[in-house]
Amino acid sequence: MNKRRSNAPAIEWPTVCLILFCYGAWFAIGFLLRPSYPLLALAILPFILALQSSLMHEVSHGHPTRNARINEAFVFLPIGMVWPFRRFKTIHLRHHADERLTDPLDDPESYYQALWMHEELPPTMKLLLKINNTMVGRFILGPLLSSVGFFIDDAKQILAGDKVICKAWLLHAIGLAVVVPIVTFGFGIPLWLYILVPVWFGQSLISIRTYAEHQWSEHPEGRTVIVERSPLSFLFLNNNLHFIHHKSPTIAWYRLPKLFRERREEWLRMNNGYAYPNYFAMLKAHAFRAKEPVVHPVLRRTPEPGRAFKPRVRARNVSGLGTAPVPAEPPKE
Repeated sequence: MNKRRSNAPAIEWPTVCLILFCYGAWFAIGFLLRPSYPLLALAILPFILALQSSLMHEVSHGHPTRNARINEAFVFLPIGMVWPFRRFKTIHLRHHADERLTDPLDDPESYYQALWMHEELPPTMKLLLKINNTMVGRFILGPLLSSVGFFIDDAKQILAGDKVICKAWLLHAIGLAVVVPIVTFGFGIPLWLYILVPVWFGQSLISIRTYAEHQWSEHPEGRTVIVERSPLSFLFLNNNLHFIHHKSPTIAWYRLPKLFRERREEWLRMNNGYAYPNYFAMLKAHAFRAKEPVVHPVLRRTPEPGRAFKPRVRARNVSGLGTAPVPAEPPKE
């Protein structure tokens, strides 16, 4: 735990209030707005689910309290339906080993593929992945491709006897047993419609943030983007300032903008200028033109196993503090 985290308040009330707002808005839209304005309710719900996804990310980094069980309870109700929180947390913290960022095997959030694995795919899947590497393609296809891949991988591990992953899904199922009746009987939204509109497009909104978050660079600092400003910053809990988040992963979302402004030029110099002024500039450049190749340009060109999980190497950041280390063992569910 770094000094900034140890000086953080025991309870981060802005985050607590935002969590209460998020779930309160979900209930209000379903019970109060949808009966009179069903289309408007369907249009707003994706934003609420995207916000809940951002809050899951925040909680996975130890917010808003110092008690992990209390934090998990805050986001236990899976209104976004797809991701069990414990699986999200485990996968995301592994992703934070910055020296392995973008590795197709060691970074679980990498969109790159190993060459030898890609060559084994059928032509249709290769085409879908190519389309998925455009920003519009990621917005439309990304939720389906990422969810199906995640489900298949976890199913294989559960069948292989992974009890930790099995427990994560059992807890998720308990949450779904609460959410599904509320959606179908309370809100009066057919489950298929809830999945195809709020769930799908909630993930699509998050894909705007994740589309160019990381790229390959010989230098780890050059692999993570900074999007300086956006109307979507609040929805993403300021994770558009993604490089700052990776360098200071325990800093609360509402402190990131000030941290960026204080040393803007230094941050941009540290990440080798990998930045966009806003997401519109990103869309203009990559709406229908892939930013990155599907196959990793350097790593995993020949068959080889992934490396053992390693903690992040501590390094200096612009505040002069060491980055928060990732546990040497993969985090438990």
